[in-house]
Amino acid sequence: MAMKIAVFASGQGTNFQALADRVQEGRLDVSIELLVCDRPSAPVVGRAERAGVPVHAFTPKSYASREAYEQEILAKLQELGVELIILAGYMRIITPVLVEPYYGRMVNIHPSLLPSFPGVGGIAQALAYGVKVTGVTVHYVDGGLDSGPIIAQRVVEVADGDTEDSLAPRIHEAEQALLPWVVQQIARGRVHLDGRQVRIR
Repeated sequence: MAMKIAVFASGQGTNFQALADRVQEGRLDVSIELLVCDRPSAPVVGRAERAGVPVHAFTPKSYASREAYEQEILAKLQELGVELIILAGYMRIITPVLVEPYYGRMVNIHPSLLPSFPGVGGIAQALAYGVKVTGVTVHYVDGGLDSGPIIAQRVVEVADGDTEDSLAPRIHEAEQALLPWVVQQIARGRVHLDGRQVRIR
């Protein structure tokens, strides 16, 4: 039985596409039940529609609080029986309304080797610091800023003279390989969370 997942995204949706493509190819043992997007005009919405994935798009400013729109999202997730949430370029802080019921069942992908360079602009932060390697991290969401237990990471080398424009495509390529791999390990029951330690068996 395929694991039911929801993907949250705010922008282009390339990581959503990587997941959707693998589902369509039969290479991922999940069913994408819902795309949640906080920008109704974002390109990811069109990607979901073309993939036949239902969309819950909303405008945060039309709600009294983060908690208010998350209560609405939570009800939708529960109605659909969603077992795992994937934050794939979702640019909003998640409150306890979603974190608590889905702790250990919500993962995020971040464009740096955490705990280095959390928050917005992970690629630019790494370049500004002058690191020789950076990469991507998939981690559980714990309500802090990219602070949850790390599931998996992939290293990307920084070349001399790299700019954000030249490095970003290599980061995105690493994301689009690592995220589906992690989702598949979770779907097959191979990922075990024990405090801050994550083991993949």
